Formats: sequence, structure tokens, C-alpha cells
Amino acid sequence: MSDAPPYVPPKVWKWDAESGGRFASINRPTSGATHEKELPRGEHDLQLYSLATPNGVKVTVLLEELLALGKKEAEYDAYLVNIGEGTQFGSGFVAANPNSKIPALVDYGTPTPTRVFESGAILVYLAEKFGEFIPTEPSARAECMSWLFWQMGSAPYLGGGFGHFYAYAPEKWQYPIDRFAMEVKRQLDVLDQNLADRQFLGGNDYTIADMATYPWYGGLVKGLLYDAGEFLDVASYKNVIRWSDEISERPAVKRGQRVNRAWGPEDERVPERHSSADLD
Repeated sequence: MSDAPPYVPPKVWKWDAESGGRFASINRPTSGATHEKELPRGEHDLQLYSLATPNGVKVTVLLEELLALGKKEAEYDAYLVNIGEGTQFGSGFVAANPNSKIPALVDYGTPTPTRVFESGAILVYLAEKFGEFIPTEPSARAECMSWLFWQMGSAPYLGGGFGHFYAYAPEKWQYPIDRFAMEVKRQLDVLDQNLADRQFLGGNDYTIADMATYPWYGGLVKGLLYDAGEFLDVASYKNVIRWSDEISERPAVKRGQRVNRAWGPEDERVPERHSSADLD
């Protein structure tokens, strides 16, 4: 047991900007722009403002998959949003996403520009726009959407919960790490059991549900998130690993993972993307 006195919450919480931990300098309890900065705009109808975090990779993978099918209208410009520098709080980005989170998409191919924010919403918007990677048969569509929304609801426990306390907090506290590790392992078991007799999350077809889930949980079982593979015993989730391995070999996935990436080996970084040639 710690000798430190237990924390007693005040009657009214107040923000302490110096609370420590990674990202403490940019997180705040208010919304809206902190500075004026318009978003750049390229030549294509689809303008993406993002970063190659799992939520950003979801969208670039879908766009690259659409292009691989010959959907020329899916060509896009992808601009880097450096969340470590607070770019997401510029006035232009806030206009595209009032929640100031990546990714954000603006479609100029509609009668008036269409903004789409939240990664799951962007996946649905693009899949429906191009008629790909989302089933039309009611039961299959419901299954796809159920797994997509499962991912959207589950990942905050993995990232904002487990990942924060295990990798980013100013020090390691057992209670939150234990609590979120339990939840993440339950999530992995849900996936593992579902994939025991299915090729993909919704059945035999690769859909936006897989694209949404792969960057988070596929990355986790490959030891790419939070340096926590051994701690979570990810090697025991054989079906998730098989699924992750299959998806990771898709050419469009390999391309999409490089877009808006500003770290890692030089040949894996494509901070901005304006044409297919940027990835060739």
C-alpha cells in the first residue's frame, strides 16, 4: 500500500494543466479554436485531415482499398494534423470537426461541401458513397454495423483507458491498469471467439468493420501498441493474430498505413498524400 494520503475529490473539479503525463499540455476541458488557421485544400474532391494513429489509418486504408478497386473518384488529398502541436485546435480544423479529434473529412464533390467527423462515420459515409465494403443485405449489414460500433465503443477502453495508464500516465498505478487490462483482454477474447469460425468480423466478406478494428486490435496483437504485448499475453489470441496477419498483407492496407505518418523509418513516412505516386 502507498503511504500517500488517499485522493479526496473536491466538491467542484477544476482543471490542473500541470497534471502531468503525455499529452497533458494539449488536453483541455473546453472546445473551440485556440487560434486562427485555415485548412489547406488540394485538387481532389475528398480532403482528409489526419494523422496515422489507429483512427486515422482506418480511413486511409478504406480510401486506398477503394482506389485499388478502380474508384477514381476516391482520389484524395491527405494533410497532416500534428496533434502534439495542437494543430487540431486551429479554426479551420474545428470547423471541420468541432470535437477537435482526427480524422476529419471534407467532401467538395457534393452541392455544398460536406464535413464528416468521427472515424466510424467517415467509413460509413465513404462506403455508402462508393457502394463498397458495406453489405446491402439486411442481416449482413446489421452484423457489419454491429462490429463497427463495437469497435467505436471498445477502443476508448484500449486507448484512453489501458494505453493511457500503462504507457502515458506520469507513473503507473495498479488499480486503473488492472481494471483496463481486464477489459481489454475481455475485448480480445470477444474478437478471438468471433473469429474462430469466421474469416472476417462479419463473416466471409472484408468490410469497414475489419478496417476499423484492425489498426487497434490487429496492431495490439502484433505488439505495435503501448509495448504491452507480453503484459497482455497477446500471443494467446490465435484467431485474432490469423485475422490480423491476413489483413496486413493487403496492398491497400500497407499503403494506407503510411499516409499521414510522421515517425518511424523514412520509407514508411508519407506525411502528406496528394496522388498515388506519393506512395509508389
